[in-house]
Amino acid sequence: MTSKQLTGIKYSVLDLATVVQGKTAADTFSNSLALARHAEQLGYTRYWFAEHHNMPSVASSAPPVLIGYIAGGTSTIRVGSGGVMLPNHSPLIVAEQFGTLATLYPGRIDLGLGRAPGTDQTTAYAIRGNNMNAANNFPRDVERLQTLFSADNWDGEVRANPGEGLNIPIWILGSSTDSARLAAAKGLPYAFASHFAPTYFLEAIKLYREHFRPSAVLKSPYVLACVNAVAADTDTEAQYLATSVKQLFIGVVTGKRQLLPPPVKSMEGIWSTYEQATVEQMLKYSFIGGPQTVTQDLRDFIGQTQADELMITSHIYDHAARMRSYQLMAEAMRQV
Repeated sequence: MTSKQLTGIKYSVLDLATVVQGKTAADTFSNSLALARHAEQLGYTRYWFAEHHNMPSVASSAPPVLIGYIAGGTSTIRVGSGGVMLPNHSPLIVAEQFGTLATLYPGRIDLGLGRAPGTDQTTAYAIRGNNMNAANNFPRDVERLQTLFSADNWDGEVRANPGEGLNIPIWILGSSTDSARLAAAKGLPYAFASHFAPTYFLEAIKLYREHFRPSAVLKSPYVLACVNAVAADTDTEAQYLATSVKQLFIGVVTGKRQLLPPPVKSMEGIWSTYEQATVEQMLKYSFIGGPQTVTQDLRDFIGQTQADELMITSHIYDHAARMRSYQLMAEAMRQV
């Protein structure tokens, strides 16, 4: 067994607030709260929302609002962003928003930061206006956030109130080696979006570990891998339920996004050869199956990556089946 297998690793939830066909955003938010409470009882460490814009199937366009909603409806689970797309926002506003959240829910708020727009270029222009090169300032803006949160900024001309002096963990999110280099240089924990962009995952976490510089907040590298999961009582049922996320990802590939559709008995005739190959590549790091299958696949994945934490996202049409999937994944994680 690997060292991670001997000691166990943390497991968490990434929620995109995915809207299913026949339901509304209000239904989605209600289900998110039910899932967060379920995850808290099952021992999940944290519950994060991702920032996306102009996507009918994704209702998590305002993570700070949803973070407050979930934190207020739970007791112990950490809640945060996975992540806030920092180039879309002023560092001061982010510091004040998360300072407010951390003041309301002390010791429970995480701030994951990404540099992508979380949308298409047209929508990004609607968000950023003429500041379309904001992503180039991402390293500087991360430093600015750290300054605003620091107690040493008490005599600064611009201060975050609330926010200053609060211990709000900052994470660097990414899907490339650039983000890995930044996280390593700043000595921050690193979360990789392997649930939809697996290509550079192994290279990025290797680079991060090799170049990591210890900091005041982290003495050794910490890798969080985000993965897809569809667990059910049998392999057959899980494969059936997983046809929903496969159909959803076809929309990502073709640009014809849709609400999360119900599962189908067969994908034959639904996707082209190209779409199938592309979707299966995007879903490379997915755990689909019954208890024995997902447990063994998790052991293999942890052995290969030595990840410190797994963050699980599950696009499942039926809410009860989704709740069951997270239960089975928690049970599997306790066995690896």
